[in-house]
Amino acid sequence: MTSGSRIAIFGATSDIAAAYARRSAEDKARLALFARDAAALDALKADLVVRGAAEVQTFAADFSDFAALPGLARTALTALGGLDVALVAYGSLPDQKILNTDPAALRAALDLNFTSPAMLANLLAEGLEPARAGAIAVITSVAGDRGRQSNYGYGAAKGGLQTFLDGLRHRLAPAGVHVLDIRPGFVATKMTAHLPQSGPLWATPDKVATDIAGALRKRNAVLYTPWFWWGIMTIIRAVPRAVFHRTKL
Repeated sequence: MTSGSRIAIFGATSDIAAAYARRSAEDKARLALFARDAAALDALKADLVVRGAAEVQTFAADFSDFAALPGLARTALTALGGLDVALVAYGSLPDQKILNTDPAALRAALDLNFTSPAMLANLLAEGLEPARAGAIAVITSVAGDRGRQSNYGYGAAKGGLQTFLDGLRHRLAPAGVHVLDIRPGFVATKMTAHLPQSGPLWATPDKVATDIAGALRKRNAVLYTPWFWWGIMTIIRAVPRAVFHRTKL
């Protein structure tokens, strides 16, 4: 994006979102940050101001509260006098073994990873479509490309979100509003801290943030980050079901 862009970030204190915010601050962006943890928001704001952000506003937000989402969208669309980019970057990585036996946990995972971000993206679209400008970028996951026994609850939510964004992109194309589906692979963040975060398939939040900025600039529809996940997921999707069911993925 250009210097001085107006950017709203939902889930701003997550590692990827914070990395993107830092990058944007260095480009003199004006930022509206939304997250649950007010103290973490304050710390992030202080860092972004030092890095050169032209403006930083913070808003405490509970993304699991569906009734609050319209107000959050309105705030994002008006707080900076308009909006160039909205980055939806929140979610959770649940334990599939728990989801297998706990319907309430399954519903909560689906709501936070699909229902809430889909609703928010739709609400943002209502504001950007008449303006005929702006971009909505949403973090999904490569996990949404094919259901796997190890994380199909999470994967189903992200796969549903991918389809939702595809339809939203179709709707908004005549208005010129850009919709970006961000599909990271393994990223070394707090959300994946319980996993071994090493090896050639792992990326840093800074790498993903750089890729997001590039995809927004190029107006890409889908971003696999790092790039090689496009090839990996192409192969995984192509594996015949009978063969795939013999794996432990």
